[in-house]
Amino acid sequence: MHDQAFPLCVDLDGTLIRSDLLIESTLGLVRRNPLNILRCGVWLLRGKAAMKREIAARSEIDVALLPYDERVIARLRESTRHRVLCTASDRKYAEAVAAHVGVFDEVIASDGEHNLAGTDKAHALVERYGERGFDYAGNATPDLKVWRSARRAIVVNASDGLAASAAAVTQVDEVLPREGGGLHAWFKALRLHQWLKNLLVFLPLLASHKLFQLDAALLSLLAFMAFGLCASGVYVLNDLLDLESDRTHPRKRLRPFAAGTLPLASGLVAAPLLTIAAFVLALAVGVKFALVLFGYWLLTLAYSFRLKRIAMLDTVVLAALYTVRIIAGTAAIHSALSFWLLAFSMFLFLSLALVKRYTELQSLVQQGRNRTDGRGYEVDDLGLIASLGGSSGYLAVLVLALYINSSASEVLYRHQQVLWLLCPLLLYWVSRVWFKAHRGLMDDDPIVFALTDYVSRVVLALCAVVIVAAI
Repeated sequence: MHDQAFPLCVDLDGTLIRSDLLIESTLGLVRRNPLNILRCGVWLLRGKAAMKREIAARSEIDVALLPYDERVIARLRESTRHRVLCTASDRKYAEAVAAHVGVFDEVIASDGEHNLAGTDKAHALVERYGERGFDYAGNATPDLKVWRSARRAIVVNASDGLAASAAAVTQVDEVLPREGGGLHAWFKALRLHQWLKNLLVFLPLLASHKLFQLDAALLSLLAFMAFGLCASGVYVLNDLLDLESDRTHPRKRLRPFAAGTLPLASGLVAAPLLTIAAFVLALAVGVKFALVLFGYWLLTLAYSFRLKRIAMLDTVVLAALYTVRIIAGTAAIHSALSFWLLAFSMFLFLSLALVKRYTELQSLVQQGRNRTDGRGYEVDDLGLIASLGGSSGYLAVLVLALYINSSASEVLYRHQQVLWLLCPLLLYWVSRVWFKAHRGLMDDDPIVFALTDYVSRVVLALCAVVIVAAI
């Protein structure tokens, strides 16, 4: 019999799209209120289909932004057969996706009473088209139950093992392997380059002149690793919560979870594992350090769920998060907190946080947009942000100057006057950062820029020479 007589049935999650709508919609609810996760548990008591319906009624997904698998869509467009979107996702989302793609003749989906997955999906398709009366494209182990009743299988974004299992129960017409993923995608998701920020935990080690004390250096190194793991866990969680807004951003849309190169489920596993590993390591450093890290973690969660959406407060929180790293470094080596160091870091990092927002607003201007998504800023705020950011950077230089002239610096430096050379170096660097931001030449993250920019590294090296000369 000719292929034309057999409908082509296509799964949604993981096949037509490189994502999972149940996870996306649940994350949308949790982003609005973390306590909604408890409501999902209550709804689940009535069955998975009922839970999906309740979540769909309360969570909107912009289907135009979803990471579609263009290979699957291309094959659907080429086909003249009866094309069916057959999914365990709620009908609300399935119909919206079908309308957006514009190639499906029929939609079969969960309806609040029946969860159309695995055996139930197989029964529904056999009831409509008969045993071996349809071809089916899927991606996951539950799809094996459907392939057993299908004439042919199209295996999409699945492992070689699943493709072999599909071949054992039916004829495999085509295999579309997963694109992307792997270690490179995980490196991006964990933002390993952002671990550069955690070098701040070494600052108290340097400031207290304990660099060559082996025990203190080892504790600082463990603190660095703990902060890195904790930060990566929060980055993964933040990316999961910001899927839709990331997909509207010219660069963030390429992040692994937003682009669908990593499964959302793997992120839900990775985030808590990274956090647990961070605190295990933190306890090895000391209880005091672990408490500071816990405070950092709580503040980052508050930032991810709510505070980053409040204009200006978000930048103050970002500056505080950098400063907490210095406090943690102090706790790790059991040193006394320095008022001067904390004041200096707060003003400097507030300036850099404002650079970040300034750069994002400039990007909006280039896109012809007026407001940030969920951030509370408008392009008309550019002048104000530049003024506040520059002032904050210069206040950091003022704090440094006052410190150099204080009795606190006399205790640590024999040639105190040499430290005055740090002021023009820092004035130049802060001015240059804002100059480059004004010209649209600044990286999205000014901290990473500061550690990778050639001129910034030269300024840092000169500062190190000045400090050594002053000792």
